[in-house]
Amino acid sequence: MTNETACRTEKDSLGTLDVPESAWYGIQTQRAIANFPISGRRPDPDFVRAHVLVKRAAAAANRQPGWLTDEIADAIIAACDRILNGEFLDQFVIDRFQAGAGTSHNMNSNEVIANLANVTLGGKKGEYSPVHPNDHVNMGQSTNDTIPTAIRLTALAKLPRLIAAVEHMADEYARMAAEHEDTVKSGRTHLQDAVPTTIGREFGAYAWTLRRCAARIEKTRDPLCEIGLGGSAVGTGLNTSPGYARAAAEELARLTGENIRPAADIVAQMQSMGDVQHLSSAVRDLALELTRIANDMRLLASGPRTGIGEILLPPVQPGSSIMPGKVNPVMFEMLNQVCFQVVGQDQAISAMTQAGQLELNVMMPAMGSALFDAMNWLTNAINAATERNLKGLKVDKARCQAFLHGSVGLATLLNTRIGYSAAAEVAKESEKSGRPVRDIVAERGLLPAGEFDALVLKAARDGVID
Repeated sequence: MTNETACRTEKDSLGTLDVPESAWYGIQTQRAIANFPISGRRPDPDFVRAHVLVKRAAAAANRQPGWLTDEIADAIIAACDRILNGEFLDQFVIDRFQAGAGTSHNMNSNEVIANLANVTLGGKKGEYSPVHPNDHVNMGQSTNDTIPTAIRLTALAKLPRLIAAVEHMADEYARMAAEHEDTVKSGRTHLQDAVPTTIGREFGAYAWTLRRCAARIEKTRDPLCEIGLGGSAVGTGLNTSPGYARAAAEELARLTGENIRPAADIVAQMQSMGDVQHLSSAVRDLALELTRIANDMRLLASGPRTGIGEILLPPVQPGSSIMPGKVNPVMFEMLNQVCFQVVGQDQAISAMTQAGQLELNVMMPAMGSALFDAMNWLTNAINAATERNLKGLKVDKARCQAFLHGSVGLATLLNTRIGYSAAAEVAKESEKSGRPVRDIVAERGLLPAGEFDALVLKAARDGVID
């Protein structure tokens, strides 16, 4: 038998089972591997680290007479630090769809940490002496309070990356808005010609909207810091050491730099996943706005000859396997797809949020996975679209100018000068003849061409006509 196939036999309350000798996890993890061959996806790495942070904080809080000895606490903390530094991440192996509430992942963490601690203290993997997965690593804890706490910590770890991506995209739109504050173009409502606007106004609005989305997501941070750790099984704090809930929260605050604190009502915080839903909703709202903006980018870049073509997106790959020279807006197509998926993840989270029953929501593993995916995917998609397309976007000013002067919407500018009815006659003549409103206005002696051009720029840029 090779080292790769060598096994050790472990025992739990259900009996005995062989575990690979090379594994740092144990029998309960091995059972879960067999029980849940569902998605083929292992836990999110940020979630693994967050749950290990909980175990580390618990060991520090339990270091007191009659609870954890210094030797065992130090061994557990040292094991946690090795994992937090990137070692043994491949030992967290349970499928994302698993035992309700996340018991399997909790035991995966307990077993890996216990085995690492025991080997450090001279013991052997699988023997769980002097450090036991349940009695020591899981001391004063339950799946029911460690998993929701880890979900919150994971979300807090991902928030800065998502917000930074949104702000980066907003900065690019703001930069282009400043660059093109005087690039006048035809506005469009109902996908029909409307009064003039500027590229600066359009892109500046995108920047403002994205920043508002980022601010709304940021507001979910503080509620996420209110944890139910210390509630144990049902929120009563059964089997926890004196002062455990506050000490563990303070240690997590120190480790993460976040304002982690015990919830005012730990029972409520263990029953409800409303804070997770609140964040998911804010992420969904961002996805909805990004969908609209991506649609606009694709529409404005349509063509190059038969579409709008007011903007030119950098060609990042050939667009067709059959049409030579074709280039597609692939980065914003990708962003659309991700946004649609994020909306779907939020729908799943909504269903799972209301599926909690009495003292526990057993849907937490899938709920956490859906939230983590939504945040990861959106962060990566926004960054890719910004770097690969926005930064190289060009505005076709000549195209904007041509559409502007071909638009009958310019007749609206005459409302305050000659009245709606007379302006409508100009619009009708322009539409019928195909001649620019500018030329008709000059021909009728309503406004010289130069004065009309100045009127258009002022209306587009300032929204005010003297």
